[in-house]
Amino acid sequence: MDASGSHDSGDKMAGQQTVTRADLCEAVHEEVGLSRQECSSLVERTLELIVESLERGETVKLSGFGVFQVREKRARMGRNPKTGEPAAINPRRVISFRASQIMKSRVHDAVVEA
Repeated sequence: MDASGSHDSGDKMAGQQTVTRADLCEAVHEEVGLSRQECSSLVERTLELIVESLERGETVKLSGFGVFQVREKRARMGRNPKTGEPAAINPRRVISFRASQIMKSRVHDAVVEA
């Protein structure tokens, strides 16, 4: 937040802070000019569409950003880290994210100011 009390996305980029849904909504509001309520609905719906697609096992590709995929992990044997005893690990679905080359380059080339 800057001195005027408004959110500034530049502040988020400078430190080790977290960008929240509210920050995304505020950024859309400032850039697009829709009402805060409309921006909130837009951000929420976008995130919901991504989640719904992943629930169906679909791949979500956002050009210039990256790819979200659901992967099926098979059952396997693992070990309890405290006791060293073998333990069965059940099959499960996990989400993976692979950043696009554009994003990787931007993050790599970004200058972080302290």
